[in-house]
Amino acid sequence: MGYDKGPALSGARIEGADFSGARLHAPNFEGAKMTDAWFYGADISGDLEGLRLNGVEVAPLVTAELERLFPERAKLRATEPDELAEAWAMIEDIWQATNDRARALPQQSLFDRVDDEWSYVETLRHLILATDCWLRRMIKGIERPYHPWGLAGSWLSDPAAWGLEPAANPSADEVLGVRRERMEEVKQAITAVTPQELERVCDPPATPGHPNDPHSVLACLHVILEEEWEHNRYAVRDLMALEARSN
Repeated sequence: MGYDKGPALSGARIEGADFSGARLHAPNFEGAKMTDAWFYGADISGDLEGLRLNGVEVAPLVTAELERLFPERAKLRATEPDELAEAWAMIEDIWQATNDRARALPQQSLFDRVDDEWSYVETLRHLILATDCWLRRMIKGIERPYHPWGLAGSWLSDPAAWGLEPAANPSADEVLGVRRERMEEVKQAITAVTPQELERVCDPPATPGHPNDPHSVLACLHVILEEEWEHNRYAVRDLMALEARSN
């Protein structure tokens, strides 16, 4: 088990480096400071918490614009059981529509990568892992919560320690079957949750996995909702490219 942090640039000072046209995947800029930087035409996606550009904190502005474009996104911040149930119903609806759209493509397309990002099937495998991390490991406290088809990013240097098999090659239908089971688990957990349960702090098991710090049930559910929403957005973006290829 471990996290592969890549090249050791932590604490380095980089002067005048030319990153034009470069692609940085899963870089860690936590606490980094950039001055006199040029971002003309740059495309940045990721966790923006605490990011400041020219002295302005960016995340609240980005969130406000996303919720203007997609008003239903505000449901991800639900704090009451009924609101969480409504948010999960929205997630189920958008994934049903997205899966229907994906099934209209040739099956092999669902294994094709767009711009070297995860394929459609790989995205579904990652969401299986996300559910296993935040629902089964944290909320349910299962010591060995992971389905072997779950897929993590490059930050996980020893997936076998978690019981994962990243080289597995299940069919799209097989992965969709596991996804349906995991989504039903989330639905059942949200249906049963009470306001008191939302405040309960979950301590993770001592077995290999993620996360390793305590989180409230509500915080865990928020992560699940966010993962589902964001990866659906990525999946829809890539389906547009796959549809264009097949025409």
